[in-house]
Amino acid sequence: MPKSKKPAGGRPAKNFEPRYGEKKTSFHDRSRGAAQKPGSKSPNHRGYRAAEEGAPTGAPKTRWTATQRAGRDEARGIRTHSQGERPARSYDDRPARSYDDRPARSNDRPARSYDDRPARSNDGPPRSYGNDRPMRSYDDRPARSNDRPTRSYDDRPARSNDRPARSYDDRPARSNDRPTRSYDDRPSRSNDRPTRSYDDRPARSNDRPTRSYDDRPARSNDRPQRSYDDRPARRDQHTDRPRGTRPAGRSDWNTATPRTQAHEQHVDVVHERLQAEAIQATDVDGVSFGSLGLGDNIVRTLGDLGAMAPFAIQAATIPEILAGRDVLARGRTGSGKTIAFGAPLVENVLRAGAGKRREFGRKPKALILAPTRELALQIDRTIQPIARSVGLFTTQIYGGVPQARQVGALKKGVDIIIGTPGRIEDLITQRKLDLSEVMVAVIDEADHMCELGFLEPVQRILRETADGSQKLLFSATLDREVSALVDEFLVDPSVHEVAGEDQASSTIEHRVLVIEHRDKAQILDQLVDRDGKTLVFARTRAYAEMLAEQFDDAGIPAVSLHGDLNQARRTRNLERLTSGRVNVLVATDVAARGIHVDDIDLVIQADAPDEYKTYLHRSGRTGRAGKSGRVVTLITRQRRRKMTEMLERAEIDAPFEDARPGDDTIEELAGRVPTAAELTA
Repeated sequence: MPKSKKPAGGRPAKNFEPRYGEKKTSFHDRSRGAAQKPGSKSPNHRGYRAAEEGAPTGAPKTRWTATQRAGRDEARGIRTHSQGERPARSYDDRPARSYDDRPARSNDRPARSYDDRPARSNDGPPRSYGNDRPMRSYDDRPARSNDRPTRSYDDRPARSNDRPARSYDDRPARSNDRPTRSYDDRPSRSNDRPTRSYDDRPARSNDRPTRSYDDRPARSNDRPQRSYDDRPARRDQHTDRPRGTRPAGRSDWNTATPRTQAHEQHVDVVHERLQAEAIQATDVDGVSFGSLGLGDNIVRTLGDLGAMAPFAIQAATIPEILAGRDVLARGRTGSGKTIAFGAPLVENVLRAGAGKRREFGRKPKALILAPTRELALQIDRTIQPIARSVGLFTTQIYGGVPQARQVGALKKGVDIIIGTPGRIEDLITQRKLDLSEVMVAVIDEADHMCELGFLEPVQRILRETADGSQKLLFSATLDREVSALVDEFLVDPSVHEVAGEDQASSTIEHRVLVIEHRDKAQILDQLVDRDGKTLVFARTRAYAEMLAEQFDDAGIPAVSLHGDLNQARRTRNLERLTSGRVNVLVATDVAARGIHVDDIDLVIQADAPDEYKTYLHRSGRTGRAGKSGRVVTLITRQRRRKMTEMLERAEIDAPFEDARPGDDTIEELAGRVPTAAELTA
C-alpha cells in the first residue's frame, strides 16, 4: 500500500479534462512499466535482475506545451471556483418534463404544388444589344478654305499729335470774396446764476461732552519689583567665560575691524567669506602638542598616528578650545582639522569627568556632526585611538544600517558620539538618545551641512545640548551660509584661518586639459593606467558606475563609490583602495569631503565641478599632510571660459593645454614619461 493509502494509480480528478490527458499514463504505470518482471532494479541488490536487451521501457516524460499549461491553469481556476462553500446544485427533485399531454401537430395543410404554374416560354426573339446605329463619318464634309486675306495694318494712317496742349491759363482765378466768419455778433454767456452760499447752513453743534480720564483710578504700582539677585549663578563645569551677553556688532558681517598690515596681506578676500585672523605657518615653529596643553597620553597617541608636531590650524585652535571658547576655523583640506578639534575635545571631556565615577549607561558628553557616513567613520578612526588612550569610549551613529547595535552602545554608555544628523535626530525622537549633558558640540564641514539641507536638523540637535555648551565649527570653506548657526549658537567666537595657503606654498599641481568629447574615454583610460593610486570624480552616479566598468574592461581594476551603493559596499570598496588591492576609485562628490586615503597622488576630474568650493574639496583628496599631488581636469572648448572664472574665484592658476590621445602631456601625467623638472634635476 503506498504512503497515500490509495490504490496504485490513484483515482482520476473530479474535473478531469480528457484533452489534456491524452498520450499520458499515470505515475505508477510509467514507473512500473508495461511488462515488469519481479526483482530489484538496483544492481547492488541481491534480487537484482538485469533488463533484457530490446525490452520495451517506460515512455519518457514529455514536457507540456504552452497551450497545455494554459489549459491546466484554466482547469485549476474552474476547479477552485467550483470547490467553494456553495452547495452543489441538484436537479433530482425537479419533476421530469412530460410532453404527452400536448396535442399532436396536425399536418392537414395541403402541400404546396407548383405543377399548375405555366412553364416559362423562351420562344420570343432574342434581345439584341448590338450597336446598329451607323457610324458617323466626316469624310463628306468639305475642307476648310484658308482663302481669307491676311489682315494688314500698313494702310492705316499714322496717328496725328496735332491736338493742342491743354492750358489752364484761361481759367478764372478763384475768388476769396467769402466773408470771414465772425463770432462777435454772438451774445455773451450770462453768469446770472447766483453764487452758492453755505452761510445759511446751521453750524455743527459741539455739545458732546469732552471725554475725561480723570475719573479713572490710577494704576497701582504696589506689585513688588522683580529681582534677579537671588537667582543662583549658572554653573559651568569647563569654562569661566561670561555667558548671556551678546557682543556688539556680532551679526554685522560688514563692520570694519582694525587689522594689521600683515593681516591685510594674508586675509582671505574671496567672495563672501568671513573675516578671520590669519595664522602664519612660521608661527608654529618649535611648538609641540604638549606645550599647547594636551596630556602625555594624548601626545603619545598623536605621535603613533604620525602627528609629531602641530600644523598651523592645530596650533591656533587647540589653546582656544582648551580655554572653553567657541571656535570658527577654516583651513584647506588636509591641514589637520580633525586633530585640531578631536584632541582638545578629548582633553576637555577628560578634565570635566576627573574624580567622577563613570557609570554604566552614562549619557554622552561630546557630539561631533558630519554630513556623510564616510566622513563620520573617518573622524572616528582618528579620534577613537586618542579617546581610548585616556579611557573614553566613542560610537558612530549614522543611517543606512540597522540601529540595534547603535542603540545597544548607547545603553551601555559612551562618552563621545560621532554621526550624521538624520539618524541622530531619529534616535532623539525615539527617546533613545539624550544630549542634555553634551558639553562640547562640533560641526565638521559646516557649509556642506547647510548645502545638503541639514541646517534645520542641526539647529534642532544643538538645541538639545546642555545650556552654555561649547560649539566648534570647522570646514575648508566658511562663508555666510553658516551665519544662521553662528548667530544662534556661537558666543564671541574665535575665528581662525591659515594664512599663506596659496598655490605658491601648496604641494598640489593643477592642470587643465582641453579635449574633444569623443576622445574623453580613451584619454581617461590612458591617464588611469599607472602604478600609483588614482581618484576619478564624476558628476552622476550612473557615469561613475559606467567609468568603473570601462576601466575594468580595459584591464585596469577599479571600484566605484556613490550614493546608490549600500553602506557595506561603500565601506568595502573604500577598503580595497586603502589596502592597495585596486588603484583606481571612481566617485561622486560623496567622497569629496573628509575621505582620507593615503598616497593618492593623482586626482582626475572627468566632469568639471560647477563651483569653486567643490573644486577645492576635490583637489584636497591629494597632497595631504605636506605630500605632493596633482589635479587634472578634463574640459571641452565650450567650457573653457566658465572654468577660467571658477579658478579665479578659487585663487588657483592652472595652465590650459590642448590634448589628444597618445600625446606626451598625457604620458607625462600618467608617469610613463619623466617630467621636465625630473630631467633638469
